Amino acid sequence: MFRAALPLIAGLLASSALAQTPKEELAKPPANARHLVIQSTGGKHGESWSWVLPDGTRMGRESMNLRGQVWEVDYKGKPGKDGMPDVIAIRGVTPQGDAAESFSRSGNKADWKSQIDAGASTTAQGKFYTPVGGTMDLNAWLFERLLASPGRSMTLLPGGTAHAEKLSTLVVGKGKAAKSVTLWQVMGINNTPFPVWSDAKGKFFAMTNGMAWIPDAYSADQKQMEAVQAKAIAAQAPILAKKLVTVPQTPVAFTHVKLFDADGRRFLADQSVIVSGGVIMAVGPAGSTPVPAAAKVFDGTGKTLVPGLWDCHMHFGDDYTGPQELSLGVTSVRDPGNNDFLTIDRAKRAAAGQLLTPHVYPSSLIDGKGPYTAQVANVATSQDDALALVRKAKADGFTGVKFYGTFNYRWLPAAIAEAHRLGLHVHGHIPHGIRPSEAVKDGYDEITHINWIVMEGVPAKELDTDNGINRFQAPGRYAKDMNLDGPQMAGLIKTMADRQIYSDPTMVAFEGLYVPENGELSPSYAPFVGTLPPAVERGFKSGGFAPPAGLTRADYRASWTKMVELLGKMHAAGVPIVAGTDGSGIELIHELEIYRQAGFSAADAIAAATIVPARLVGKDKQTGSIAPGKAADLFLVEGDPEARIGDLRQTRVVMMDGKLMDADALRAASGFSGRPKN
Repeated sequence: MFRAALPLIAGLLASSALAQTPKEELAKPPANARHLVIQSTGGKHGESWSWVLPDGTRMGRESMNLRGQVWEVDYKGKPGKDGMPDVIAIRGVTPQGDAAESFSRSGNKADWKSQIDAGASTTAQGKFYTPVGGTMDLNAWLFERLLASPGRSMTLLPGGTAHAEKLSTLVVGKGKAAKSVTLWQVMGINNTPFPVWSDAKGKFFAMTNGMAWIPDAYSADQKQMEAVQAKAIAAQAPILAKKLVTVPQTPVAFTHVKLFDADGRRFLADQSVIVSGGVIMAVGPAGSTPVPAAAKVFDGTGKTLVPGLWDCHMHFGDDYTGPQELSLGVTSVRDPGNNDFLTIDRAKRAAAGQLLTPHVYPSSLIDGKGPYTAQVANVATSQDDALALVRKAKADGFTGVKFYGTFNYRWLPAAIAEAHRLGLHVHGHIPHGIRPSEAVKDGYDEITHINWIVMEGVPAKELDTDNGINRFQAPGRYAKDMNLDGPQMAGLIKTMADRQIYSDPTMVAFEGLYVPENGELSPSYAPFVGTLPPAVERGFKSGGFAPPAGLTRADYRASWTKMVELLGKMHAAGVPIVAGTDGSGIELIHELEIYRQAGFSAADAIAAATIVPARLVGKDKQTGSIAPGKAADLFLVEGDPEARIGDLRQTRVVMMDGKLMDADALRAASGFSGRPKN
């Protein structure tokens, strides 16, 4: 539920495309309603109100716009004698359509119907129902009941148990407005702990994690609250790292493995790989590659050894993201935009050995100012601002800059030239008003997301509004009928291939936006069902965006099919493809499964997540493949990904920077109760 309230990842606030309650008919907050602003470093994104009726009924109203994705939602909730919900009714609209959701409880019996499921319980007494959607006040209600519960633990519906632990305190505000607030971490709702702030009376005060829901009068305190959060959570990270890592004092041998040779894009049978001091010393046929007498040996019979994977589009979440990604065999991540303060803090702690994380290659996100400014963006209001932000990115240790849709395209040539002068990689969305071919002409090194490739072929009238929801709607409308061999699309593909302009298509993100109806389980998440908390797994059934007037789900699905075909044509033409998720990270292997659907060989698909991204960041001489002299960033999987690329999910041993890690232990530390299914 708390994760659902933070729409940094599209689709977590799901609803169906039914006839939703219009904005005009939603509840009107009274003058004395509690008011929260929804904000990030990119500016204000919306508002949230809550109030209580004379009979004790709780009310909430929320209005939010994230780059054209609109949430207009209200709710009312009637508490029972135990303070838990007897009735919850949610109305309104989200990007997925109708937000309607209902819950009712009488004694021990309860029934609910959401946008994605329906259910009932005969053991509902004393349990808190966690809705799929709603406003922040539903999170506040749950949080307040949790703090008031014995041991600060509480059973949930449809399932799971929440627990809260105190982390720190802070004084916010100034003068008469100054007050002490307390930081808690809430566990059991998400697979990893989540920070929430209370006031001195145990009432919800704020929640901030990149995006903030915070009282208007204290909106300036977000930065210091996140700094306190980072410090409190960081105190736990060294303990976790020590628990999960073994540094072998002898050589390590992986014997009789099937080896993925990323440099040759081939699989080699019955190989042995010898590692010492974190460096690959020898690779060759098992029968002729000596194993040092003192080596720690991993028998690779029936297993495959693969270079560490790269997620080239992972907005790093928190300190637990590292162990989760490592559990998947991901040893390198490109973070294409985040809260810069937290990114820098994590980099410092990782360098000091205080944080277990893949290697992170971050970009600083730069956007323009307007109603569709990206959350957590650094905002430029002039070309001089843009140049200063590019220089700051270099000074702060970032490896790239990522431009966004509200950025003024007239500033691109100068900003890109400065980035290249400083040795920064340039990528991103396409600023509204121009096509991707124009961004490439201005100097882009990489185009992010498959939808921006499609925007090359849409009518010109769509370009001025493609920094809002139209960046999804226009490709969904026009891709299905595009001639991919026509001059526009074929011309862009040829230019990208000739100039070696990279594509980070994040296919899984767009499959999730265009293909599923609410209640349908995304193939990205199906292997993980049964291993995560119920509230997280309910989110796996969130549907795609509701098609606009004049389009149907079938239209969106047809356009999605054409996007897969487009990806295949790009690959065949020689456009370098790098694999990324733009999700929680567990979608990466399904990204590669989509590449196979698009016509990639298994070797080419895995190369897109190994040697190709290593080449993109200039690290292919050090990592990205398994070869003598390279860093031992690699992992051992049970099975044969050449035959079934999904076997890559079956990680058993992970190695990075000379450290050995057990994949099952990494999974457990990340909140997974078991291994994913094939």
